[in-house]
Amino acid sequence: MEDQILVHIIEKCKGGDRSAQTELYQRYYRAIYNVCLRILNHSAEAEDAMQEAFIAAFRQLNSYRGEVSFGAWLKRIAINRSIDLLRKRKIQYDDVSRIPDRPEEHNESLDPEMSAEIIKKAIGELPDNYRIVLTLFLLEGYDHDEIAGILKISNAASRTIYHRAKERLKALLYERKTILM
Repeated sequence: MEDQILVHIIEKCKGGDRSAQTELYQRYYRAIYNVCLRILNHSAEAEDAMQEAFIAAFRQLNSYRGEVSFGAWLKRIAINRSIDLLRKRKIQYDDVSRIPDRPEEHNESLDPEMSAEIIKKAIGELPDNYRIVLTLFLLEGYDHDEIAGILKISNAASRTIYHRAKERLKALLYERKTILM
């Protein structure tokens, strides 16, 4: 039933119906904003990326074929818009061979009692390239081939950045745990 309603709303949007566009926006804006925020780590830029994603989606609606869910299609547009904004900031995905390995300072796993807010804040403190790859892999569910395609890096670079991001996140959380004790 929900799918039929969504298909009907999308068809009305294709016809230029503003109320249908508003309804579609209302259904998805929170989720799309959160995707943008996790990538950009800046609320105003996330808002801009979300708005640009919806504008692009409404313009490209005739290209939506229903091969994936509408939400997944819209999320991919939002991720691309967010990455475009990062590129404007001149974020570089350095050749991973030039990034020095950091020795692992500890082997402790994450404390299950650590609050989601502390973890979110620590993710936000990661360098942009680490945060983006970690977010796309862990939170958005993309695999390394997809991430490599989105970011225009190699699969090996995606895996290496992900590994280093995970280690850096563990270190940040370990530091917080030590400070809180």
